[in-house]
Amino acid sequence: MIRELSHYVDGKQVAGASGRTLDITDAATGQVVTRVPLASQAETARAIEAARAAFPAWSATSPLKRARVFFRFLELVDKHKRELAEIITREHGKVITDAMGSVMRGLEVVEFVCGAPHLLKGAFSENVGQEIDSHAIRQPLGVCAGITPFNFPAMVPLWMFPVAIAAGNTFVLKPSEKVPSTSARLAEIMSDAGLPPGVLNVVHGDREAVDTLLTHPDVAAVSFVGSTNVAMHVYQTAAAHGKRVQALGGAKNHLVVMPDADLEQATDALIGAAYGSAGERCMAISVAVAVGTVADDLVAGLAQRVAALRIGPGTNPENDMGPLISAEHRARVVRYVGLGVEEGANLVVDGRGLVVPGHEGGFFLGGCLFDHVTPAMRIYREEIFGPVLGVVRVPDFESALAVVNGHEYANGAAIFTRDGDSARNFTSRVAAGMVGVNVPIPVPMAFHSFGGFKRSLFGDTHMHGPEGFHFYTRLKTVTSRWPTGMRAGAEFTMPVMK
Repeated sequence: MIRELSHYVDGKQVAGASGRTLDITDAATGQVVTRVPLASQAETARAIEAARAAFPAWSATSPLKRARVFFRFLELVDKHKRELAEIITREHGKVITDAMGSVMRGLEVVEFVCGAPHLLKGAFSENVGQEIDSHAIRQPLGVCAGITPFNFPAMVPLWMFPVAIAAGNTFVLKPSEKVPSTSARLAEIMSDAGLPPGVLNVVHGDREAVDTLLTHPDVAAVSFVGSTNVAMHVYQTAAAHGKRVQALGGAKNHLVVMPDADLEQATDALIGAAYGSAGERCMAISVAVAVGTVADDLVAGLAQRVAALRIGPGTNPENDMGPLISAEHRARVVRYVGLGVEEGANLVVDGRGLVVPGHEGGFFLGGCLFDHVTPAMRIYREEIFGPVLGVVRVPDFESALAVVNGHEYANGAAIFTRDGDSARNFTSRVAAGMVGVNVPIPVPMAFHSFGGFKRSLFGDTHMHGPEGFHFYTRLKTVTSRWPTGMRAGAEFTMPVMK
């Protein structure tokens, strides 16, 4: 049966009224499993209005009471984590264990925001002047919006709305129309946890809904994760309409393998980081930088492992990799593989001929491995977002660092080495927002913040963690005096504290 999805507005399921819908397929079979409504400008505006109406009461709710809602939400999501993972696997295709892990990484942010009373504390200075005190407080912005990608249907929304709502804002979430059901279920669970109607709203849609969120005067801030081209559009449009924006874009994450590295450990790391979730991760490693004499042995070890990847439906936890999100995306990745061959890279492992018995209608692609990739090639410069790893050979550490720092994307980078000097030098000088040392995917924990440099991030603040609370609040400083006795009269000069 095809599930008919609804919007979630003001604490209620609301049927789509635009007349436009999109069919969502099971990525492993190609069969339609969900039909999602695509919101019009008017429908999106109604969700914004519901959030605006809920803001005064919610922002006046004490941080302690807000945190208690998230304690209950944490318990309920943990109870339903298997259900959520199954929804992710059905619509996205990633292996169920990977889907479960992504839910748990999202829950870490919920655990973090349960500390909202402490995180929202201000500062106080006594006697900045004679009998004059000054204090600073953080206050919510109003209605905030989140626009999330297809690759993490639970984790990325959980990086956004819990922080915003715990800080006292209300929220309109526009999940990827390719994987809509997880966000709808999270909204229901938030209501079950005691969140008042209108504080969290979910609208499904495409560019019409997105542009409404970016331009509507009642939206104060927008958080986005997706491709760089769309991130630029989101940042430019929302900022031009006076909104605070954090827009996380594309990535081309590098892993440098030094000659002294543990080669088996580095190979394991590359296999998991490049091919996990079929490479559909913004923190996937898509470039291995082989330094000096390590290259031949590294490529040989990778080739053997890539050819042995277990690929099939994500419902089987024994599989290493599931399908890609859609037929269109699979075709795009296949075109990149063909382009790499045309550009002169050596295709060591070609996964384009993979057929999964019993799932011929699914969007499967085998792992692909290129050697002798150069920075001039499009397969190096552009984000492929699939199970494709390219090996770039360089003679020494300085050349490796130059390759990493020369790329326009600067989301994450890693180095594998036994040498502390190389590791420290790399972490200090590399141009990337998140850095790993013998850790291939250095996604920060919830009490740190997530984000890249250069064209991987548009805006001033990273996501979740302390910077998340800064993004979703504004600072107000109050200077006060309670005079007694005779007044001094008017003062016409710049006040100077004495």
